[in-house]
Amino acid sequence: MVTCRRTSVSQLRLSQVQGGSGVASAHSDESGDDPDISPAPTVSQPSAFERIVESPFAGFAPWIIFGVVAAGPSTWLYGALAAAIAAVIVAVPSIRRRNVKVLDVVTILFFVVMAIAGIVVGADDRDWMDTYASVISSGVLAVIALGSLAFVPFTEQYARESTPREVWNQPAFKHVNRVLTLMWGLVFLAIACVALISIKVPSTGDWTGWVIPAVLLVAAFKFTDYYPERIRAQAQRAA
Repeated sequence: MVTCRRTSVSQLRLSQVQGGSGVASAHSDESGDDPDISPAPTVSQPSAFERIVESPFAGFAPWIIFGVVAAGPSTWLYGALAAAIAAVIVAVPSIRRRNVKVLDVVTILFFVVMAIAGIVVGADDRDWMDTYASVISSGVLAVIALGSLAFVPFTEQYARESTPREVWNQPAFKHVNRVLTLMWGLVFLAIACVALISIKVPSTGDWTGWVIPAVLLVAAFKFTDYYPERIRAQAQRAA
């Protein structure tokens, strides 16, 4: 919001307020700049790494790493260790700001517990985990996403990082994040189901193990970009 206040015939002050904080520009008069006006404070910008990890897609990175590494025989333990390390790295900026997200917390706990279990349990149990690793990981993601709808949709925690505080409680903002979180929960549930089918019906492995999950994820990413823009365009037309 920009306000203008005339203090004299030759003097004009401009104040700009954005996101709850005011930034004063320079006084100007006939003789030049007013030395009494201090320069606007410099706002620190997030680093490239922080901008990347603030995306909800970054929260999926440990799960993607696990899915790729655990795809081979007897490799899920290494996948769990790699995913646990990646989850901690992704969560570091949020931990520093004391704004830890539910996806980060559950991801770290899940893969740490899985890594410990892989070290402790016997060979037979490790073989079982080799078989069902994808089903379990996708199922856990579905539970995280759908369960967060009862509290704060997990996508909303990421959306707040790039959205002014004053819009957090607006119905449109809430609606978009509930829809996106529901969509991701259903996608993860569908991937868990097709992963189970690939185990029970090995002849479908190429489709149920790779093609269908890849198509579902690509469609989910595209919908995540498309839907907020659609709601924003509708709001602009209605205004």
